[in-house]
Amino acid sequence: MRSFRPLLVLAVVAIAALLWNRHPTTPAPTVAPSSQAAVAPSAHPPRNESAPAGGLPSFLPPEARDTLALIARGGPFPNRQDGTVFGNREGLLPAQPRGYYHEYTVDTPGLDNRGARRIITGGNPPVVYYYTDDHYRSFRAFKVPQ
Repeated sequence: MRSFRPLLVLAVVAIAALLWNRHPTTPAPTVAPSSQAAVAPSAHPPRNESAPAGGLPSFLPPEARDTLALIARGGPFPNRQDGTVFGNREGLLPAQPRGYYHEYTVDTPGLDNRGARRIITGGNPPVVYYYTDDHYRSFRAFKVPQ
């Protein structure tokens, strides 16, 4: 029995390592799927929200309509950062060449700064839209009615 002890210890360590890697203590970056409240791993691209009757999805605040109207018109934008390149440094959006994504502020009533709400567009003209209300920690994809 004594000769099996090193093998038993090695097997226990190997199993513990496998279980540890399957359930990390640090959560992976997430993208909130737009069709439900839970978050999904960033390896899965965000899904588009089905908008009711061709309108905008309910998770967008009313102020997002104003931002989308400004984007469609090409400005002028209230913040100097609006329309600038969004670098996707967090890597939560699908990988694209630099310059593909642009960011726009969604006003937050009662704040005297830009707040955390943004719309990120992809393409020129925009072909994809994402919304974040937590300053780039999660995104929800959505479609803009044509």
